[in-house]
Amino acid sequence: MTDGQRIPVVIDCDTGVDDALALLFAVRHPALDVRAITCVAGNTDVDGVVRNTLTVLEQAGAPGIPVARGAERPLIESVRTARHVHGHDGMGDLGLPAPTRTAVDVDAVTLLRREILASPRPVTLIPTAPLTNIALLLRTHPEVVRNIERIVFMGGAAAAGNATPVAEFNVWHDPEAAAILLTAGVPITMYGLDVFTRVVVPTADVRRLRASAEPGARLAGELLAHRPAHPGSRPDDPEETAGGLGDAGAVCAVVDPEGLTTHRLPVEVSLAPGPTRGMTIVDRRPRPGESELHEGTREQPLVDVGLDVDVERYVKLYLATVESG
Repeated sequence: MTDGQRIPVVIDCDTGVDDALALLFAVRHPALDVRAITCVAGNTDVDGVVRNTLTVLEQAGAPGIPVARGAERPLIESVRTARHVHGHDGMGDLGLPAPTRTAVDVDAVTLLRREILASPRPVTLIPTAPLTNIALLLRTHPEVVRNIERIVFMGGAAAAGNATPVAEFNVWHDPEAAAILLTAGVPITMYGLDVFTRVVVPTADVRRLRASAEPGARLAGELLAHRPAHPGSRPDDPEETAGGLGDAGAVCAVVDPEGLTTHRLPVEVSLAPGPTRGMTIVDRRPRPGESELHEGTREQPLVDVGLDVDVERYVKLYLATVESG
């Protein structure tokens, strides 16, 4: 917001726990103009995602942002949810009241096209979910790229995966859609697992949020408490209440890109069946190898890959924002 104008953003999500944390931040940060939110199957089924998204907006006291239902399954794969991480309802089974808000009466792709093209300034698109809606948008309405400033997506990994040893969940859930995203022809930032897992809110801050009288801040605390910082920790362990920001870090990177260290690198998605399917292959070599020397080089999209993050900076940014409500 260096020119004093808010950044127009559209968020595509599969609201589970950390997507909810991202939404709470996005609707409260003064630099962001959230023009629309679209929903896709991922952490839970798409109807659950719509419900959870509307619930978060209501708890946050957000303005009337249009929310649309999107794809209920990947382009090719079957639905494979992450309820074991996010709870049966996708929101940590916190028992939140049903929302009174409703989704708009158009599908996600229609809403994405409408809001992107209608924006007076180029839009930053922030997918924090499997990329099915975005792939359908790019293939159905390629004209939208003329009004997209950048895509900052949470997905992929340069090192280890989580859905498989080498594949991150969002890309693994719909690899073909991720491959389409990488060829969008606009600048792309990959906020992957290499930085995703590192931004952790300390225990004392989580406890303060949970004790807040303000519904949005309190919800952020409950969600963070459901995301223990250490793998294998139980969400209800009173000694383990530090919580990872997860997807919310990608939205922090839109507001404060200086907090994220990126390298522009070739990236492709492994689409072959087998143990590498869904892997984001990030070429970090300083020079071509024997494969290129013998077989010729292949054109691969260049992506700004997040490889380091200023953890304290993003934690402070997140807390200051969600507690401003």
